[in-house]
Amino acid sequence: MATLSIVIPAYNEERFIGTLLDKIRAVDLQSLGIEKQIIVVDDCSSDRTAEIAGNAPGVTIKRMPVNGGKGRAVRAGIEIATGNYLIIQDADLEYEPNDYVPMLQALTSGRGDVVYGSRYLGRGRHPDQSLAAYLGGRSLSIAALIFTGCYLTDTVTALKLFHREQLATVPLETSGFELDHEITAKMAQRGARIVEVPIRYSPRSRAEGKKIGLRDWFRAVRTFLRYRNG
Repeated sequence: MATLSIVIPAYNEERFIGTLLDKIRAVDLQSLGIEKQIIVVDDCSSDRTAEIAGNAPGVTIKRMPVNGGKGRAVRAGIEIATGNYLIIQDADLEYEPNDYVPMLQALTSGRGDVVYGSRYLGRGRHPDQSLAAYLGGRSLSIAALIFTGCYLTDTVTALKLFHREQLATVPLETSGFELDHEITAKMAQRGARIVEVPIRYSPRSRAEGKKIGLRDWFRAVRTFLRYRNG
């Protein structure tokens, strides 16, 4: 049976991590002949994130010694993952784990080499998503097209699915949210076929713990520029 490694970078997510892990464990992948490897990388949280994740059944936890950023945590998770496939999942409840199923179907059927879950494919802005966040994300699609030649409706998505061995061969360097854009640029330059499938999305506010901001937009553009040649 094949295995899906689910890498979850987490920083101060005690309000959501337990519920998320319950939802992930409930996802039925048996019909696809796939089992799960759940990896939580705690980025030196100051709350009970590590404790909750560590007590959850079937979860491997990696604790970072210092807070190094989402990108560094994802890279640590990739290093210890052993599955045939690997998906990156945010630790909050903005994304629905049941959407792993159509994403895996797209990957295993050969529709693409990499699958991104798009919040915008076939639909517009979620009514609870701020206009600034929406426009920022859509404008980064244009940046990706300019610098990589790859147009994606949602390059900022936090659900990205890979063949693990393919991703493991890509040398990753960035440590923050810009890792998403480094991955996109490097995969595009390697000729990987990136396809999108529509996914569900429940945006949260900054008061609820949303961490990404305007400066991350500028970092994203710089990252596309920096890695435009792979």
